[in-house]
Amino acid sequence: MLRTIIAGLKARTARLVLSSVAIALGVAFVTGTLVLGDAMNASLRDEFAKDARNVDVSVTVDGGSSEESTEIPGITPETLAKIRQAPGVAGADPRDSQTVPLVAANGKAKPAFAVPLASTEKLREFDLAEGRYPTKADEIAVDKRTAATAKLTIGQPVVLLGKEDQRHTYTLVGTYQQGTNQLSLGGFDHIGLTPDAFQALEPERPPYQVVATAAPGFTQQQVVDNVRKAIGDNGFRIQSGEELTKETLERVEARSGEFTTLLLAFAIIALVVAAMVIYNTFTILVAQRTRELALMRCVGASRGQVFRSVLAEALVMGLTASVIGLLGGIGVSALLQRVMFSFNDGEGTVTLPLTVTTVVAAFAVGTLVTVLAAVLPARKATRVAPVAALRSQPDSGEEVSRTGVVRVLTAVLLGVIGVGAVVFGMGMDDEEAAMFTSGAGTMALLGAVLVLGPLLVGPVNRVLGALPRALLGVPAKLASANAGRNPKRTAATTAALMIGVTIVSLVTVVANSAKETANAEIDERMPADYTVTSAVYDRPLPKELAEQLAAVPEVAKVAPTTVVFGERGYFTGVPRDAIGNLFRPTVTSGSLDDLGDGTIAVNADYAKRANVSVGSVLSIKPGKGEAQELKVVAVVEGQRLSDGIMTMETSLRFEQAAAGYDSILVKLKDGAVNGRAAVEKVTDPSPLALLDSAAETKEQLNQQLNQVLAFIWALIGLAVVIALFGIANTLTLSVLERTRESALLRALGLTRGQLRLMLVVESVLMALMGAAIGLLLGIGFGWVLTEALSNDTISVDLVVPFGQIGVMLAGAVVAAILAAALPARRAARTSVVAGMAEA
Repeated sequence: MLRTIIAGLKARTARLVLSSVAIALGVAFVTGTLVLGDAMNASLRDEFAKDARNVDVSVTVDGGSSEESTEIPGITPETLAKIRQAPGVAGADPRDSQTVPLVAANGKAKPAFAVPLASTEKLREFDLAEGRYPTKADEIAVDKRTAATAKLTIGQPVVLLGKEDQRHTYTLVGTYQQGTNQLSLGGFDHIGLTPDAFQALEPERPPYQVVATAAPGFTQQQVVDNVRKAIGDNGFRIQSGEELTKETLERVEARSGEFTTLLLAFAIIALVVAAMVIYNTFTILVAQRTRELALMRCVGASRGQVFRSVLAEALVMGLTASVIGLLGGIGVSALLQRVMFSFNDGEGTVTLPLTVTTVVAAFAVGTLVTVLAAVLPARKATRVAPVAALRSQPDSGEEVSRTGVVRVLTAVLLGVIGVGAVVFGMGMDDEEAAMFTSGAGTMALLGAVLVLGPLLVGPVNRVLGALPRALLGVPAKLASANAGRNPKRTAATTAALMIGVTIVSLVTVVANSAKETANAEIDERMPADYTVTSAVYDRPLPKELAEQLAAVPEVAKVAPTTVVFGERGYFTGVPRDAIGNLFRPTVTSGSLDDLGDGTIAVNADYAKRANVSVGSVLSIKPGKGEAQELKVVAVVEGQRLSDGIMTMETSLRFEQAAAGYDSILVKLKDGAVNGRAAVEKVTDPSPLALLDSAAETKEQLNQQLNQVLAFIWALIGLAVVIALFGIANTLTLSVLERTRESALLRALGLTRGQLRLMLVVESVLMALMGAAIGLLLGIGFGWVLTEALSNDTISVDLVVPFGQIGVMLAGAVVAAILAAALPARRAARTSVVAGMAEA
């Protein structure tokens, strides 16, 4: 029996190649994801460890110890001196960070995090890249990314804005590579100063942490004990370097795990599609080998031997595909790392850690998926009666009429579950829960359509095949008949493509709907021609800037806004005369005519959260100062800037609002020429003032959404590629199965070109079946999710991007033509005599 299996594998090698490619692609995606996750973990461990390298003792302020103290919590110079004088301490330095505006080469400020560079060289958590570290109070170093984005070079003066926008000028003496930490992961700019220069930026602010290194001959625990004796436990958290490292590295898994999980989700989709291709392949192979398997039964093979022979073929194919997929996955990981590095100015080293877990997973996934996909066809092979060896091979279309009751009941059950989940999800108030529940319902409906696939093939084939039959004549009629000959096979072939297209179109519809809704919101909330905002989030715009803009001849109206942060939200202060023209909320209850000093209008969603309504009294307590009680006079919608609005006079009761403006809305006069240039003439001298327009905001938002959409298209694209391999595989096997039939058609007068055209049309019809059903499902599911995301405050309107959908359909047609090229060429090259002689 073993010799028979080996001989069968040799005879059918070509037929299994495309299926092996399909499963190899799925394994490559899984392997690549695991290797990428391991690489990210290793990189993050190495980089995060820089924060704790050479640290033997860490002293941090206990955040909960100073709640009743009026002093700023931190480590005083006296405490730092005690730590340095503790026995066994070779060196100790403070660690801290604060936001400070950095003036870039274009004259505009941008927020940067300043840190004190340790005077003890061993305690520096950065690697010097170029130049040197600062040694004087008027010298500065920046990390490499900041130097690139701010266009700074060594020897150039660097300006930081201190309190009240006072300029501090330093000389750039070096650049460094910071390790992976909360700041670098957030993409923040980063600068380093001497401890004295750092302290001079905000003298009253003590550091939150001190790290120390041990002198030779002292253990970490000894130094920890000595420091604890020197400063006491009250108000401080004292850790050894080993404890600090362990705590730091615990964040690694969470950082890399989310991204790896996302990639694994797409890998699972690719594997499901590959499993369908494998299942379809073995179904066709078993159907083609009916006489062969029956003959084996005639000569003494048992049902178990036949079953094991088919599974043995699947096992060999799975193992082979796993090896190819493992090697391909390493390449996928390298490619993904390169893509990720491109978002970080190309910095980074590709690492390809190959663990035993990854290797085992690759072989387990590849082999198990293949073997499991072949179980049902193998089981079917055992049912072939020996007498079948005496008959000509029956048309597999005999099974078409036997669509079981179980299939219909399963589809009905999935449909009921899906509709119920969708209806329940769309009625939920919580957006996240509604989207999750409705999304689960759409997947159940997708399962119902997959189960009903064979019943849908006939009607869809008749509709899609009408135009080709009318235009292309006999070849198209034969192609349509072939596509509908075995609905189960056609449904299995198109199902893989349908899944990929459904998910792609679903994401595309939801993304475009969100994009258009956001654009409409921007138009609604930004009726002003321009908005001036601060480049640094915690630095308000100077009040005189609004006066200067109002004096510009091209400007019709200026409306400054303030912001007030309370315990449960933040609120916008606007001039009373700006409401209705430069500020347009939609009133749901109450009246904005009553909005005056000591009153407030709140957003509808905030009103629900805070359980307030018109007539309620809302107490707003800022971080500093006394609480203010404001009467709610209106509930509004469509105003997404904050949780509510108040007049400028009311906001000035709060200290934070009195410091300056959060933004300035600018409306130009009708027909103003060179209005932007006139406004820029006022804003350019101010390093804090950033000029923005609704068009620029929309362009930036659209660019971000397009990047996310392109990323998802690329990931789901692998599943679509695998599905197209499945179509090519089905056609190839069908050509082999229909060798005599093709020869007979040639004998009856069908030309080689017509035979090729027949197979191309058949391929296109199958691709269009999967793509058309997938598009309909994707658009429908997109509508479900947009409805689930809509609420009382915002309505997400369904937007169907017909241009992108057209590109998707055209791509499916082109890919189907390419998939049919080799099978069509093989069919056309087979001679009539040889084909008629085929057994």
